[in-house]
Amino acid sequence: MRPLLRYSAAAMLLAASTTALAQTTLRVSHQFPGNSGDPRDEMVQIIAREVEEANVGLKLQIFPASSLYKANEQWGAMTRGQLDMTALPLDYASGRVPQFSATLMPGLVRNYEHAQRLNESDFIKEIHAIAERNGAIILADAWLAGGFASKSRCITDPGTIKGQVIRAAGPAFEQMLASAGASISSMPSSEIYTGMQTGVLDAANTSNDSFVSYRLYEQVKCMTAPGDHALWFMYEPVLISKKSFDRLDEAQKEALLRGARKAETYFAEEGPKGEKRMTETFTKAGVEVVTLSKEQHDAWMEIARDSAYKVFSERVKGGKELLDKALAVQ
Repeated sequence: MRPLLRYSAAAMLLAASTTALAQTTLRVSHQFPGNSGDPRDEMVQIIAREVEEANVGLKLQIFPASSLYKANEQWGAMTRGQLDMTALPLDYASGRVPQFSATLMPGLVRNYEHAQRLNESDFIKEIHAIAERNGAIILADAWLAGGFASKSRCITDPGTIKGQVIRAAGPAFEQMLASAGASISSMPSSEIYTGMQTGVLDAANTSNDSFVSYRLYEQVKCMTAPGDHALWFMYEPVLISKKSFDRLDEAQKEALLRGARKAETYFAEEGPKGEKRMTETFTKAGVEVVTLSKEQHDAWMEIARDSAYKVFSERVKGGKELLDKALAVQ
């Protein structure tokens, strides 16, 4: 019986070795704090848990807080095949793919219900197609509202931004705010706190969850929340390198897509809670919280149409057609 036992032990070792070799690990990078309750990190965690439970020889290794790649390096690393997955504000890649600026245009998205309708539109289908042509597959759609905050005064009508140095998320907002008299300092949201702390910034616009996750309530006097007349909505999907996706087998792809669907559903439910959480957090910290009136929002949109919308339509290939698809969604 001993030879049989030796054979069985060897076979077990070989099977274990084969399983280990079959294990595929996808490296996931994002800029948001890990295990902090930030819903963008949680989207990735949901996918990771779903993949692990599927037991298909696939694992997600998550690197939060820019610990693997800096925020602005993620798109390039992913499309070159050096990084497998990311949760990314897509506008961060607009320097390489100008059409992505359409996902952070002032006033393009009015509220979360409007965002969900956009997810079913020809506009978002075109964004998916552009991403894939450039080497990435969008796994889960996510729209996040945001606002403005300042160390000096509340940002309401366009005149209130004049003379302030502001971090504006993306070229479209930079163009609009510069047209209103602001000075622009570009940086990822993960660097806003230091920028304000060191006096480089007077103000910033970013997402509700970034305002909370990065503790910006410690630096500002007034917060302009989205309210009923949101000016700021950013598209922040979960993406995978097309090279990495194509290397997976069918069971692994299905597990990943199933996790992505769960993550997208979670975010659609969680996103609207972000403003309430932000407002409560900033109020508790002694920060004044205001919202835009319809008249103030309309004044901003007049500037946006003459700056950001005009520039995008004229300079970006297919820009006008892309915006028309988005604006057709009511």
